[in-house]
Amino acid sequence: MRIFGVNIPDSKRIEASLPYLYGIGPSLSTKVLAAVKIDPDKRAKDLTAEEILKIQNFIEVNYPVEGDLRQRVRSNIARLKDLQTYRGSRHSRKLPVHGQRTKTNSRTVRGNVRKTAGSGKRKVELK
Repeated sequence: MRIFGVNIPDSKRIEASLPYLYGIGPSLSTKVLAAVKIDPDKRAKDLTAEEILKIQNFIEVNYPVEGDLRQRVRSNIARLKDLQTYRGSRHSRKLPVHGQRTKTNSRTVRGNVRKTAGSGKRKVELK
């Protein structure tokens, strides 16, 4: 089954398989299913074509998902970079944007990977 070009797993409950779409999480999944009056415990393979169409139309009208949402996020980040805001500069340098510490975390992003030192004892070679 495909919704918005994304393969939805057939064996899972529809409530758990809708979050495979970018922009839909678990809570939004339950809201969508309640709005279109579909049982969340129903398996994705058991949905009829009408039910799939209902879900797809409701999501398309009310929420940005997949390509549209990705494009919005990308344009918002580009706008921040163009305005040369602090957040934009953090994005362009690929550093944490939301105030996380960088002294110990985000090492791999900064290219500062440190290997931990051993205990100092050398292993005794068996003869």
